[in-house]
Amino acid sequence: MANFNPENLLAALGGAENIDEIEGCITRLRTVVNDSSKVDEPALMAEGAKGVMISGDVVQVIVGPQAEMIADDINDLMD
Repeated sequence: MANFNPENLLAALGGAENIDEIEGCITRLRTVVNDSSKVDEPALMAEGAKGVMISGDVVQVIVGPQAEMIADDINDLMD
């Protein structure tokens, strides 16, 4: 199981100002972003993501079963 750094994931998603919504769902971080061009897909993969899917303003990052915990950690950083 990868050990994800929430700060690095947040930065790779374009920072707190780029995230409109983020939640964990089974094995994925489901994120709505303001500008998908700010998402650094190679950085997400380097952080240990198994895959990244971008469709419009929706970004899904496959992280495994710890997705909900990671989403909570990222939300805590944005609060």
